[in-house]
Amino acid sequence: MTSIYDAIKKDHETHRALLERIDATSGDSPERQEAWDAFYRDIKSHSAAEEEEFYSELMKHTWGQDAARHSVHEHAEMDEILEELNEMDMSSPGWLTRFRTLKHDYEHHMDEEEEEVFARAREVVGEEDNDAYGKRFLDRKEKELGLIEEKKEDHLED
Repeated sequence: MTSIYDAIKKDHETHRALLERIDATSGDSPERQEAWDAFYRDIKSHSAAEEEEFYSELMKHTWGQDAARHSVHEHAEMDEILEELNEMDMSSPGWLTRFRTLKHDYEHHMDEEEEEVFARAREVVGEEDNDAYGKRFLDRKEKELGLIEEKKEDHLED
């Protein structure tokens, strides 16, 4: 089994690698499109699963509410930038500038989550529950990914 912390960190490693890959591309290239699509789908499903299966539990505890709310707020801010980037021309200089803002903000978010939020969360999600939370997170992420794919297909049909 995978603990909730390992599942989230594994996603973060994937996201960090994709951010670097995207940043190393240029224009509206197939490489950028492919990396962006992978990043977009994974971060959207990751964020939704994290909020539903991790942060919702932290919010049940007074000391965890601020940390969880702060992280959920950061998710909302990043989601706005994700959607903005999705609508922009990848070959425009503005796209890369906006992407680098997202990259900076998300790297900060991941570091904060791993260094601060996880420490607090371990008081709520004890070692005996790590794997159960990890499974629920991964199951929810898979479900969210399916919803993203359905939305994409609906959009392509329009």
